[in-house]
Amino acid sequence: MNYKTAGESHGKGLLALIENFPAGFVVDVSAIDAELRRRQGGYGRGGRQGIESDSVEILTGVWRGQTTGAPITLWIKNADNRIDTAPDIMYPRPGHVDLAGALKFGLPVRPVMERASARETAARVAAGALAKQFLAVKGITVVGFVRRIGAVESNLTESQIDNFNREIDSLDAVELLRRRNRSEFYIVRSDAEFAEWEGKLKKLIDDVSAAGDSVGGLIEARVFGAPIGLGSHTQWDQKLDGDIAKNLMSIQAIKGVEIGAGFNVTKMLGSVTHDPIAYDDAQKNSHNRGFIRKTNNAGGIEGGISNGSTIVVRCAMKPIPTMKKPLDSIDLNTKEPKHAIYERSDVCAVPAASVVVENVLATAIMNAFQNL
Repeated sequence: MNYKTAGESHGKGLLALIENFPAGFVVDVSAIDAELRRRQGGYGRGGRQGIESDSVEILTGVWRGQTTGAPITLWIKNADNRIDTAPDIMYPRPGHVDLAGALKFGLPVRPVMERASARETAARVAAGALAKQFLAVKGITVVGFVRRIGAVESNLTESQIDNFNREIDSLDAVELLRRRNRSEFYIVRSDAEFAEWEGKLKKLIDDVSAAGDSVGGLIEARVFGAPIGLGSHTQWDQKLDGDIAKNLMSIQAIKGVEIGAGFNVTKMLGSVTHDPIAYDDAQKNSHNRGFIRKTNNAGGIEGGISNGSTIVVRCAMKPIPTMKKPLDSIDLNTKEPKHAIYERSDVCAVPAASVVVENVLATAIMNAFQNL
């Protein structure tokens, strides 16, 4: 499976063109719409989410509810489609593509920012939601959630963080989904901690909003049930971890991707880093063929190939670059100092980005599964 997207933030809509999706698959449109709604959710979103009511229309590639093997076209209509009447931007925003894109293509800023907008991720979520339906049939579940927003965990001890990490590692997909789906922030704290953490995060985002600023965070996604053998060691562009990293790094505002222990391996010895192998005959018919690990620092991938453990991926998301209290910029015409332009935006889009990460990861896993 591969796909392309098209469309602008305030254009007529967003489109995903999906190729090489298997024929004869029954498509659940309501499940795609549910993911689009979840992408619009999360505390800290901007006014655009009150305007749009995202849902998908299937234009091609599906006949009587089943895929035909032909290219599938998914269409999401924009309610706010004022691209032709919206004014151009003369004061580019630091952290956005405004300046570099305009200079590269010799265009005004408006058409550049319209395509670069994170609104484009609605099309990627739609494609990923379709991929997740395929993976579910194969016994594979992808769950994305928020690990951290801003510096709200800065007062925790290393021991408390380690305990939380162990707790997350002990949860299956069902429990992760139960915890995440009750939260405005898509976090997975325990029942005892839930209200406390929701309150902490709400205060953080309210304070950031009042200051005219924005905040980022850390997103995690886990793939349960992935069989041994996804990806390949034989060519660099067939490695599963490389493909995952490329897909996730392409998401707007993502500045870092790690798999398993990630950057923490720089502080660990080899005897601690690598996951000892054991065999459990009772699991010989499962996705891991009976080969198990007591730890999962590899994040379910070794040498570019899935090893039967849960695939664990984290993404660092920067704060949104459009702020009510803008940074210094210039007038593109006069080159005089100005404040960057402000347009309607989110204060915190980390929960929404976790939905994007989950669904983009699903497309990478499906692509690897088809090449198994």
